[in-house]
Amino acid sequence: MTRRQFEALVERALRRLPKKFKARIANIAVVVEDWADATTLAEMGIEPPDTLYGLYRGIDLTRRDTSYGNVLPDVVTIYQGPIEEDAVDEEEMADIVRETVIHELGHYFGLDDETMHRIEEGED
Repeated sequence: MTRRQFEALVERALRRLPKKFKARIANIAVVVEDWADATTLAEMGIEPPDTLYGLYRGIDLTRRDTSYGNVLPDVVTIYQGPIEEDAVDEEEMADIVRETVIHELGHYFGLDDETMHRIEEGED
């Protein structure tokens, strides 16, 4: 898949977010990269062959106060390489992209991995 086609999957995932979430998203950039580099994996405590589908870097909404402002955008990075490698077809790739975008934006909203997993499983 070309980068442009993959970016279109990411854009579609963003467009399909519920309006109540899209309305609260501000000052955030969503970018696509090939793979997480070794430094990023080490920072996250991930050892190859494991890798990342996505990563959120920034100050989540729950940690912002009245002094928050005039800052560079938070960044959600979606990694094309591992998603392409793990998906069996384009439909599954689109599903992984959608789930990854939602997961990383969950971090933006201040949710931790455990909470997001419970929500995904319908426990909350």
